[in-house]
Order: sequence, then structure tokens, then C-alpha cells
Amino acid sequence: MARGVAGAQAGASKQPTGTTPQAAGPEAGRGEAVGPLERGLDVLRVMADSAEAVRPGDLVRATGLARSAVDRIAATLVHLGYLRAEGRDLVLAPRLMEFGNAYLDASGLSRALRPSLERLTRTLDESVSAIVLDGCDARIVGTAVPPSRVIPLGFRVGDLLPSERCAAGAVLATGWDPSTHEAWRARRAADPLDAGFPAVPTRPTAPRPERTEADFASWTTAAAANGWALDDQLVAPGLVALAVPVRDPDGRPMCAISVLAHTSRHSADDLRAHALTEMDRAAQDIADALYGTAHPLPAAPPPAAPAYADAKPELGPSFLQALARGLAVLTALGGRRGGLTLAEAAEAAGLSYQSARRNLLTLSELSYVEQHGRRFLPGPRVLELGYARLSTLTLADIARPHLADLVARVRESASLAVLDGAEVRYVARVATGQITSARITPGTRLPAYATSMGRVLLADLPRAEWPERIRSLRPQALTPHTLTSPEALTAALAQAADDGFALVEQELEAGLRSLAVPVRDRSGRAVAALNVAMHAGPESPEHTRDTMLSALSACAARVEADLALASAHAPVETG
Repeated sequence: MARGVAGAQAGASKQPTGTTPQAAGPEAGRGEAVGPLERGLDVLRVMADSAEAVRPGDLVRATGLARSAVDRIAATLVHLGYLRAEGRDLVLAPRLMEFGNAYLDASGLSRALRPSLERLTRTLDESVSAIVLDGCDARIVGTAVPPSRVIPLGFRVGDLLPSERCAAGAVLATGWDPSTHEAWRARRAADPLDAGFPAVPTRPTAPRPERTEADFASWTTAAAANGWALDDQLVAPGLVALAVPVRDPDGRPMCAISVLAHTSRHSADDLRAHALTEMDRAAQDIADALYGTAHPLPAAPPPAAPAYADAKPELGPSFLQALARGLAVLTALGGRRGGLTLAEAAEAAGLSYQSARRNLLTLSELSYVEQHGRRFLPGPRVLELGYARLSTLTLADIARPHLADLVARVRESASLAVLDGAEVRYVARVATGQITSARITPGTRLPAYATSMGRVLLADLPRAEWPERIRSLRPQALTPHTLTSPEALTAALAQAADDGFALVEQELEAGLRSLAVPVRDRSGRAVAALNVAMHAGPESPEHTRDTMLSALSACAARVEADLALASAHAPVETG
């Protein structure tokens, strides 16, 4: 917990830069009703900064809150789905990505950035990042890595970098005002070793403040004159970076595009010669996507169900309504690019005007919300709430806790697999301790035609492809029950497609029965299958379907919901 506590304390020292909601006014103050929101965000920051699972006692020590307050906050966050309880431990849950997704949606950055970043990384064969100013430092808001690299370089969306240690920081600092400079000086004084920045190596010794300030001023001046900045092993030994600005219509740097390379591939000057022209072109394309007349802001927010649901009757005093309401407002602001007015935010969150106003005031003072004219939208600081860690989850990571819950409920082994040519490949599995439990581990491959997971995945392919795919499977009789004829397999796939599940009885192995359903991505495509496997005992296959299908489908729906959140702005590794 030491690193997590240091990060939380360093984060608390950063000066807020959000704008106070005009409708609320300073006279509204921060009353008792919004206190739980601030405390809940403190807990989430500590959780996000910790490299391991956290117990309530750890949160008490890190936040200084009473144990009773921590228990109520944790119970509320678990109920809302932002944290998950694993025994006595608390861990981040994928639903926490809602806040970062709200920022990326409302800012329009992700949609504008992704095509240019992906094109740039393919052209340069180097890792690329998009970085914005968060207070006085640099927050990663988009990434792309070369598909050819076994171990690609780069940071994660949500990582925070010290401005004085990265080329993007120098580029963004060309637009700083005096208050940002003062916040930067205060941050360096509070954290001279950069202990609050887990994404970069901690400094071995504190540099002299006057030397750091002079060096950064010189670097920033050069960046303003050149239109680019070079980082020669400042962010980390052995790494060089080049950054260029993406400018708003007034010519201010609202974002920086940075290319990162290892010194074994490029020196700093070589990287500039290799990348600068393409980076300038990408920066202009991104500016056009953000500010061009072909991309006006929508006139009205899309209809949406209220985000807030009162769980007080169910959980009683352990449920903190004020915390839930504040988080509902934060999520609701992502409903439209450009943000929402106060009245629209209240309606979208299902709250009164006064409640939404109080929560917007608190969120603005904490720099989680920015005000642009009459509209409010999440700021990049929301990405500190676990986005960097959660953005690296694979489909197997997402599914595993749901598989464990399913196994605890049905008391049979459960697995997740993907289609890999003529086979299914297991990527996650939770087994029971029963003597009849199949000995299968992640990485195991089985013929797709004879497995329930293979059937639902094959059934999701376009029907015109079925004949050729069935021929390529070259089915063989593994047991007396195995379907091998093209006609029988076509009928089985059609049945699975119509039913939305597949039940396979002793076709792979005598005595083995399995039931599977698809797991679909945001587009509706089946990217994996989830099954339960058991001994084919005296109960009929129909009994297994009737008793297991509902729990299996509910489990798949929970995996799909988390996958949709995790893949909203970047693909999730499914294999």
C-alpha cells in the first residue's frame, strides 16, 4: 500500500483547476449532503493507486476516515458495481471505467483521435499517445501501439506524467497561465521525487527547484518557437519522445501527440527526422475532426434513463445516497459530446435541480468536472479513478470473477473460450472440486464441431459460410454420439443460432455434457462462448438446460456489460 498512499497524498496536493458552476454560485457551499461524494472519491483514488487488492483497514489508514465511514462507502461502491468484494479484499471493477468513458465521450477526443493515432503508429512503427493538460501535468487520453511489436513501449490511457519530464508537457506548457505555473511549483515542492506518478521511475534525488524551473522554461520556450519538443531520456532511461501540439481554433495547444521510441531504434534527432512530418499531419487531422464544421455539437442530448437508483430501501443505512447521486451526475455528463447544461444533467441523472447543482459544485471544485459556457462535462482527472489499470484488462480478466460466481451458484465447472480456426481455445476456466470435474486449463484446444462453445461460435458466422467451414473442420467420430455429417452439423448450428445456446451430449467424450451461450461485443458479434460442463448423470439433457441456462445466460450478460465498458474506446484483447 505504500505506493498507493503516496500517490493519493500527492494527488491531493494538486491544485484544482475546474470552474465553479455559475448556477450554483459560491454561496451554495459544500454542505453535509455532498460530503460523502468527496470521501467516496478519496477511497476510489486510493484503490486506483494501489497495485494490489485493498482491505477496509488499508483505506482507513490511507484516507484518515473512520472505519464506519469506510465500510459505508465500500458497501455503496460495491452495490453500485464500481468495486468488487473478494472475501475481505476490495478490488476495482470494470464499471468504474464509466467515468473515464464519460470524459472521452463528452470531450469527443476518442472519436477524433483514434483514426489518426492508429494510422500514425502504422506509418512510423512506433508507439503513439495523445496527451492533455490535467491541472499542471500531462494525462494520457489515447494510445496506439504497433501490432508487430512483441513488447510494445507506451503508456496506458489514464496515466499521469510530470510535465517537466515529457515532451508533451513542454508542448502543453506553452499555453499555461500564471495560476498553472504556481500549481506546478506547489506540486514539485510537495513531491520532488515524483513518487505520486506511478507511470514514471521515481527520481533517486530531488533536483534543485531553480534548476528545474530554468530548464523547463527553456524547453517550453523552444517548443513554442519550433512547434515541437524532444524528450531525450527524461521520462525514463533509454526512451526518447517527440511531441507536437493539436491546436484549438484560437491557436492554443489543447492536446499533444507524442511518439515514443527506444534509443536502440532512434536517437532523439533521428526520431524527429523520422516522425515530425507525419505527426504534424496527424495533429491537423485531429484538429479538423474536433473543430471542423462537419462535426457540429448535437442540438439536444439523446434520451436516456435516469442514472440514479435509490438503494436505501434495500441496503438501509449502509447505502450513501449522496455518494450515489454525485456519481450518477458525473456519469450522466458523458451523454453528449460537449456536455450537458445543469438542467439536462439533473434530468439525465434522475435528480432534482438543486441536488444536481450541489454535486456539480463539488465535482468542479475537485477538478472532476469542467464548465464550458452553460455546459458541464467531465474533465481528464476522472481518468485517475482506475482507468489506466482497468484499460489493460483482457476478456479473460473480465470474465473470471463472473465465472467464479457462476460456479458458486451452479456447482459445476465453467469456462470461456474463443474460436481459433477449427478449434475452440480456452482462455479462462473456474473448476469445481468435484471428482468428475474435467481437467482443462486455459490454452487447451478442442475441436469446435464437437463442443457446445464451438457450436455457438460457429453458429454466429454468416450462414453462407457454414458449408465451407464445416468441410474445413473435417469432423471425426470421437464417441458414438458425435455428429459428423455436414447435414447433421448444419442442423445443429441452425438450432444453436435459433435458440441462442448449444447443448452437447457426450459428443466430445463419453459421460461429458456441456451447455454454452455466446458472449457478444458491443456490435453484437459473438467474440467468445461461455459454458458449464458436467457429468452426464441420470438427469436428462433437458433438465440441465432448464436448471442451468438462466444462470449461464445471466453470467454471459454480466460479462458482456463489463466488456462493453472496457472496449468503449479501445479494443480488449480477447485471445
